[in-house]
Amino acid sequence: MSSIISKEFKICGNELRLFSPFYIIGQKNIVLGNNFTSLKGLRIEAYDQHLGNKYTPEIIIGNNVSMNFDCHIACISKIQIGDNVLIASKVFITDHFHGNIDKEQLAIAPSERKATSKGPVIIGNNVWIGEGVAIMPNVNIGNNCIIGANSVVTKSFPANSILAGNPARIIKTL
Repeated sequence: MSSIISKEFKICGNELRLFSPFYIIGQKNIVLGNNFTSLKGLRIEAYDQHLGNKYTPEIIIGNNVSMNFDCHIACISKIQIGDNVLIASKVFITDHFHGNIDKEQLAIAPSERKATSKGPVIIGNNVWIGEGVAIMPNVNIGNNCIIGANSVVTKSFPANSILAGNPARIIKTL
C-alpha cells in the first residue's frame, strides 16, 4: 500500500512506512525524504484552502525521520523537519491559528475564522521531540535540540539546547 500512496506526494523518498490508520491531505504539497516511518494515528494536513481562502502550503520532511503514535502536522504556509529527527507520540506541529486575537474575531466561532500563519516552523537535524509536545507557528528549532515531554514551544531556540516547559525554555545547553 505504501508504494501506491507514495506516488501521491510531491516527492517521496525510498522506504516509506506508514501504519494504519493515518490521515493525509494535500499530498501534492508534501515532500518526504528517505526512510520515513510513522506509527498508527498520523495526521498530516497541508491545506491549500479553508473557508474559501487560498494557501500555498509546503511540508518538507527530511531523511530518517521517525514519528511515534498519534502525531499531527497542520500547515497552510511552511513546515520543515530536518534529517534524523525522532518524534515521540502525541506531538502537534502547526504553522497557523484560527484567526487573530481581537474583539472582532471573538464574535466569530473559531472554526469559522480565517486561518492565519504567523510564520514557518523549521526544525533542524538530529532533533528529539518528546511525548506530547506542541510546536507553534514562527518557531525555529536548531540542530541537535531535545524538547522535553509536554513542552509548548512558542519561540525559537538555538542549536544544542535542551528545552522543557510551558512555555518552553532552555534548561541546558549541550
